[in-house]
Amino acid sequence: MILRQAAQALSRRLPATARRTSPSLLLSSSSVGIDNFVLTPSVNLQAKRDIWVWGSPPSSSGNRRGFADAVVDNEHPHESHWAQFPMAPPDPIIGLTEAYLNDDFPDKVNVGVGAYRCDQGMPFVLPVVREAENELVAEELDHEYSGIAGCPNFVDVALKFAYGEDCVPLNENRVAGVQTLSGTGGLRVFGEVLHQFGHKHIYVPGPTWGNHIPIFTNAGLEVRKYRYYDNATCNLDFSGLIDDLRAVPEGSCVLLHACAHNPTGMDPTMEQWKQISNVAKERHLLPFFDCAYQGFASGDARKDAAAIRMFVEDGHNIALVQSFSKNFGLYGQRVGALSVVADTQDEAKRVLSQLKVHIRPSYSNPPRHGARIVSKILSNEKKTDEFVEQCMGMAKRINSMRIKLRNTLEELGSSRSWEHITKQIGMFAYSGMSKDEVVALREKHHIYCTLDGRISMAGVTSKNVEYIARAIYDVTEGK
Repeated sequence: MILRQAAQALSRRLPATARRTSPSLLLSSSSVGIDNFVLTPSVNLQAKRDIWVWGSPPSSSGNRRGFADAVVDNEHPHESHWAQFPMAPPDPIIGLTEAYLNDDFPDKVNVGVGAYRCDQGMPFVLPVVREAENELVAEELDHEYSGIAGCPNFVDVALKFAYGEDCVPLNENRVAGVQTLSGTGGLRVFGEVLHQFGHKHIYVPGPTWGNHIPIFTNAGLEVRKYRYYDNATCNLDFSGLIDDLRAVPEGSCVLLHACAHNPTGMDPTMEQWKQISNVAKERHLLPFFDCAYQGFASGDARKDAAAIRMFVEDGHNIALVQSFSKNFGLYGQRVGALSVVADTQDEAKRVLSQLKVHIRPSYSNPPRHGARIVSKILSNEKKTDEFVEQCMGMAKRINSMRIKLRNTLEELGSSRSWEHITKQIGMFAYSGMSKDEVVALREKHHIYCTLDGRISMAGVTSKNVEYIARAIYDVTEGK
């Protein structure tokens, strides 16, 4: 009320041209007397327009205390608050999907989106997920809030799934864990925690999942890269990786893809993981694992978690974010977990308290339905066995498409080596195609993949694999 009265009184003192506008006020003190205000003409240099600013006179130190400012725009009277918002660039994946949907070519193919499809090219719900979901519906559970840290049973089974039931820190209650909004939410929460407690930067592999960079940047961290993939050889640049990790500042946080590296699909061997662990110890680095494909990559959840478990056994106090989108097919349920291995139970409790402090103002608490599905499956031996079998089925289908795609390209007489397609693992094949070749693939053959040449193998089926291979052959051979 005081602010409104001040605006009305002050607007009567403005020039006639200024009074025709509706000034908006930015209040920095609610106890400001009208008589203390002064009206000051100013210029908005960026917009090249006159504005009027009123506020309390400066103090003897030059500071203005207890003031409210109103900007009066003579050029755009009564303009919307949002009129000056520029259009943001479209998300690359969403834009790709929109272009695909607007394409009326009958044999068009979308191999850009990272979501599993069955061999008929349709979304796939794991039978065990459907079974668990039906049981939950029959139980007629409530829809009350979960706690800030999420569903305790889900967090328990999620951590055992990744670390293993025989994990020493887990059994000693030295792992702080929370449920998150899939992997993305966990990455953002941990990025904020890192920033609050002194980390200024984070190292990610080059290349990495595109969303890693804006997530950590928006959390306040400078994103730096270490070498990971050699485009010339379509292979892991392991010597470059090791050299770069040895050169990073001591104590830095380093993001590692636990398995099925996105976008390259090229993972270190266990011997190479051991060398990475040793360098991380030498440099006192903080390993932060992003685990989005456990069980989906190889079909063996234990194998896919081997690097995580090795680092814990080697004594690293790692951080880990897990996503249950790909392996459980729960893309829209946003099911994830974030955990930190600590030295003591007390340290774990303090870390947990800080994770919760960042979750509360961000999204308060996570959704329950997807977490209940995962809990019901992983807390039941029979259902867990069914999940493993069905997850293996997804992995086998993708691997069979890798083999078929490579073999067809070789049978066509391609001059390039396509060996990397079958050496890679997980949802994506990093094809090695150039940006121009990808554009040609889209414009000439109506096949949609990201500009870096990443192909989602989940979109490759027994029906379209030959068409895709012939199209790739055409744009890469210039024939």
